[in-house]
Amino acid sequence: MFDELDKINTMSSFYFERTKVIQGNIANANTPFYKPADLTFEEVLNNQTVLKTTNERHIQPETNNFIKIKPYQNGIITGYDQNKVNVEEEMAKLAESSIMYKSLVEVMKKELSKMKLAISGK
Repeated sequence: MFDELDKINTMSSFYFERTKVIQGNIANANTPFYKPADLTFEEVLNNQTVLKTTNERHIQPETNNFIKIKPYQNGIITGYDQNKVNVEEEMAKLAESSIMYKSLVEVMKKELSKMKLAISGK
């Protein structure tokens, strides 16, 4: 029951963080030699995966409760100052990330209203 909310929360947190990274890319569109950064959901999922220990000698890896932001290479130099930010591409990613975040928040609201209905017994 709460597993679904945890998954939705993880996904919405990812899109919230990705939106902040993309906004930073757009803000630095005129910064010389700036390389844009991005997040991928696979990295976030790998950071939150807990391994099962079947033997007491198994070592549990350290968990990272933060999202790593990595620069990505789009191969296009858009300015004379070797800035690699493509504002149109970043705006498209920002719109996608924002829509996904808002959709996940709505799904979370519906899940919570189902729980509220089940608790009230109506």
